[in-house]
Amino acid sequence: MPRQIAERADLLPKLADVFRTRGYAGASLGEIGRATGLGKGSLYHFFPRGKAEMAEAVLAEIDAWFAVEILGPLNHPGDPRQSIREMCRAVDAHHKGGRRVCAFALFALDDTRRIFATALRRHFQVWIEALARVLVVAGRGPAAARTEAVDAIASIQGAMVLARAADDPRVFAGTLARIEARLLA
Repeated sequence: MPRQIAERADLLPKLADVFRTRGYAGASLGEIGRATGLGKGSLYHFFPRGKAEMAEAVLAEIDAWFAVEILGPLNHPGDPRQSIREMCRAVDAHHKGGRRVCAFALFALDDTRRIFATALRRHFQVWIEALARVLVVAGRGPAAARTEAVDAIASIQGAMVLARAADDPRVFAGTLARIEARLLA
């Protein structure tokens, strides 16, 4: 008996997995249907604009998580060191210790970038700005804080790629630990 899908939200984790595994271009409706257990008609019922709407919903879901788990600690007035620690723990948990690729980064790597340019740019810009503000509170000058924030986020994204390429999550764990130590210094 087919499984019941009650809401669009029920599909988002499976859609995210397909996009993370196949990329946007490689995620055919057939592949999406197999992953969700739904036919094309049912998929279009939940996402009338098709695959682009599915990807937008996945990015929005990740952004909602991100707003709470990453930006929440960074935007919370208080100990900047604790904010940085919480950000690093959330990054590690969300990316499963480097085993799960960042959908935003993946979409930024090919022509998909043009389709989702605004969401991609905003996601990373908001993160950089929030981390830079924390670093200013921690005592860095504004220019140095922004540079450090950019470097940290670029290093996180690069470590994810290297960990997956090497099939070695220790690459991600080690890089994230060094990033945290630098930000806390």
